[in-house]
Amino acid sequence: MQNTTYATHFTKTDTNVLLNSVYHWMMIGLLISGLSAFMVTHSTALLHLLFGNPYMIWVLFLIELGLVIAISSGLNKMDVSTARILFILFSIVDGMTLASILLVYTEASIVTTFFIASMTFGVMSLYGYFTDTDLSSFGNILTVGLIGIIIAMVINYFLKSPSFEWWISIIGVIIFVGLTAYDTQKIKEMGEEMGANDTQSLNRVAIVGALALYLDFINLFIMMLEFFGNRRN
Repeated sequence: MQNTTYATHFTKTDTNVLLNSVYHWMMIGLLISGLSAFMVTHSTALLHLLFGNPYMIWVLFLIELGLVIAISSGLNKMDVSTARILFILFSIVDGMTLASILLVYTEASIVTTFFIASMTFGVMSLYGYFTDTDLSSFGNILTVGLIGIIIAMVINYFLKSPSFEWWISIIGVIIFVGLTAYDTQKIKEMGEEMGANDTQSLNRVAIVGALALYLDFINLFIMMLEFFGNRRN
């Protein structure tokens, strides 16, 4: 009986340590992206390089996609320091793409939307952590929806339809709200399955988890800008 109690306590401690590390690295990623976006908007040369060429945005997108795949696929084998470097690189590149938001929307509306997205993200992440409902079935549906949203965004890049963009944003908010809860629960479950002294795996999972929640938050923020963001004149 004593051994069972000790094991349960240890598992819970490991889970808390993992989630603390996940949120820690997620915040680092957001800070780096914010600084990266700020530097781009205050550099004429970088603005011309990134947004003066219509194909450059696709280059950045492919770099981001490659980094996401590299980090996610290295969950069980990648060195922790390598995973952290790749995550930092991803945050820098993503900040470059987010610079366009600072150019399009007013600072006040960006701050307001960021606050709303943060509150929504926090509530759903807490729900994912504390709920006893198994969200795995919803996760599969949300993943399919995410693929659909990506395809729709690519199509609308060429169509440039405001109404289509509005519907993409509505569905996108729903998807990323759900994914926030799902990913939090999945990270928690991964922590519960890890060994007590497996710090190497814990640190790797922390980076992958930070990437997942970072993407959930950033995309939720971007989708919400459609409703709360005010464009510059």
